[in-house]
Amino acid sequence: MNRETLDRWCERGILGLVLGILVFGPLAMGAVDTPEFLVIQGLTVAVMLVWALRLWISPKPQLLWPPLGWVVLAFTACAIGRYLTADIEYVARLEMIQVLMYAFVFFAVVNNLYRQESLQIISFTLIFLAMGISCYAIYQFLTHSNRVWDYVSPYLGRASGTYISPNNFAGFLEMLLPLAMACVLVGRMKPVVRILLGYSALVMLAGMVVTFSRGGWVAVAVALLVLLGTLIFHRNHRLPAFLLLVILAVGGTVFVTNYLSKTLSYMRRVGTPGEAGELNLAVRLDIWTAAEQMWRDHFWWGVGPAHYDYRFREYRPESVQMSPDRAHNDYLNLLADWGAAGGIIVLTGMVTFSAGLRKTWKYVRPSENDFGRGMSNRFAFFLGASAGLFALAVHSMVDFNLHIPANAILGVTLLALLSSNLRFATERHWLGARLPVKMLATLVLVAGVAYLGCQGWRRGQEAVWLARAEQSPVYSPAQAANLKKAFDVELMNFETAYNIGEAYRIQSFDGGQNYENLAKTAMQWYARGMKLNPHDGYNYLRYGMCLDWLEKHDEAGPYFNRADALDPNSYYTAANIGWHYVQAGNYAAARPWLERSLRLHGQQNGAAASYLEITERKLVENASGQNVLPAGF
Repeated sequence: MNRETLDRWCERGILGLVLGILVFGPLAMGAVDTPEFLVIQGLTVAVMLVWALRLWISPKPQLLWPPLGWVVLAFTACAIGRYLTADIEYVARLEMIQVLMYAFVFFAVVNNLYRQESLQIISFTLIFLAMGISCYAIYQFLTHSNRVWDYVSPYLGRASGTYISPNNFAGFLEMLLPLAMACVLVGRMKPVVRILLGYSALVMLAGMVVTFSRGGWVAVAVALLVLLGTLIFHRNHRLPAFLLLVILAVGGTVFVTNYLSKTLSYMRRVGTPGEAGELNLAVRLDIWTAAEQMWRDHFWWGVGPAHYDYRFREYRPESVQMSPDRAHNDYLNLLADWGAAGGIIVLTGMVTFSAGLRKTWKYVRPSENDFGRGMSNRFAFFLGASAGLFALAVHSMVDFNLHIPANAILGVTLLALLSSNLRFATERHWLGARLPVKMLATLVLVAGVAYLGCQGWRRGQEAVWLARAEQSPVYSPAQAANLKKAFDVELMNFETAYNIGEAYRIQSFDGGQNYENLAKTAMQWYARGMKLNPHDGYNYLRYGMCLDWLEKHDEAGPYFNRADALDPNSYYTAANIGWHYVQAGNYAAARPWLERSLRLHGQQNGAAASYLEITERKLVENASGQNVLPAGF
């Protein structure tokens, strides 16, 4: 077998692995959970290994380095630097690993999958995948099912396909629906394939509708308007594009008016002002305000990679008692986590990418004439993928699709394939891979394989022990033992340290002769959690509770104060501080904290309500000198 044949097989291997990543991610609920993400990480490592092999097998090795490559490299370097200086090492490392993976995927796609054949295989695979998942979403909607495989989605009445969140499923569809439309209108293909693609686009459109994702609807509408508006200015496609635009506008209006607006899901999502939709907007505005304030306080470098949710508690408005996870705005989340430095890099990338599209436009656009039809697969992909990425950019203003691995990798792949089109405009971005370049590229790839492989193996082992702990009786010695084994594998996971402390604390609070030693053991784990995540107030709360349990109320006070400083507007923190004062017998001090907890969150806050009742009775008893509490208090 000669080198050219081996080179071709390596290229096909990379194509197969990338397709595996692109297909598995959406089917695995976005690859958000650890086991599914580790599969993506393993496939990425395999891509890097095959690419390193291909560098030495190829008879004429070359590297394609578009201008956007420098931006990707700059952000990757920024991610490594911020990881090394982050307050919470564990979450920063996981975020850096994602950035490294996306960077390797970007360069692998740019340099190995730029051929027309590969581009068409990727396009058709993704479109038919989206069509299949959309069929599943339509089934969910028609049967009023909120099950996703064997899991239950909390979004009753909204279809989410193979994702847990309908908004994330909408983010997936919005990148591929314009591509399917462009292939139908502009692509050069057989009639049967065009019909199948047209059917796929129609099913995807229906799938988008039943997500009831308002951000997704707006993003798709804007993207299709851009796509069809562009084609209207092309002589060969003017009439079909205009007719399709009219059909979508009129048909969509009739469908929404006569059917969709009468569904319960529509009324909940786009209902009258004052309903859940308006409340949701108010909550998002508060979350965005917190993100903006984080950025202002840490202007240049942000609070740290993936730190937003952990630092949010310090900036929490009284109206938001939940844990938001993300800012629900990728741009604000970027500034909060990465600061102006990260924002400038990403903005530079957007400008560079847009300039590359403009430069490539005349080389991929077919000529306008009265004799040709202007059909071109290259032009179809260029228009469709560009519109899809534009839809993602629009939707990112109200959601966090870029933090869903499956959607992020899909966006990176489209970005890389579009960037590779610059080779049509100029030969400047080709770099001959001579021996020094091959050695450097191989060194980088091997180092990436070693690091990602070791980290993947380590995280996999941790996931096994965490899964066993989850299956053990809650707070039992068996659960604590499994958690300790997980911690032995990953010494920086502050959540594991906290959960071990919880197991020992609950065992101590159950009483018994060994309660004191169990409480002290719990305190040791909470102390570890404080060091691993200095922004988590719960470790301080629990440490103080253990001191109260050991009748050391004066020593407990500073820990509760620290917890309040880290999460000053939390109903849960306020309730626990009130509990502390009850244990210390200071009922006058307990009452305002318990009342504040109930003001912040009155529903499902039984602990605060119960202790407030006890406090009120104790205050009356102390004032009257009579016992007004039932026997046993």
